[in-house]
Amino acid sequence: MIKFAFMINRIDGMTFEEFVDHHRNHHAPLFTSIPEARQYVKKYTVSHPVPADGYPSPAYDGLTEIWFESWADHNAFFTSDNYKELVNPDESKFIDMNSVAVMVTEEKIIV
Repeated sequence: MIKFAFMINRIDGMTFEEFVDHHRNHHAPLFTSIPEARQYVKKYTVSHPVPADGYPSPAYDGLTEIWFESWADHNAFFTSDNYKELVNPDESKFIDMNSVAVMVTEEKIIV
């Protein structure tokens, strides 16, 4: 299983609350609405920081994690017309695309 972790920040002029609302209530449903999400994506999560006393301020406003069974599934999803025409254009409406950090991993569950 291949896991993609996208650490993201909001665009200038957008409040944190607006960012979270768009990510959870607009973008995530849009992402999951395309048939390719059900066909190729094994798991999809969106996360946002919460107050945590004693910890430094978060470096990112959000985290999107996407799991694929294979690179072929990854490629099929991201090259699909539905992703390119519907989902991808929405990303720049709330994500500062210049600040995105990506980690590609093979997740190993320990506990």
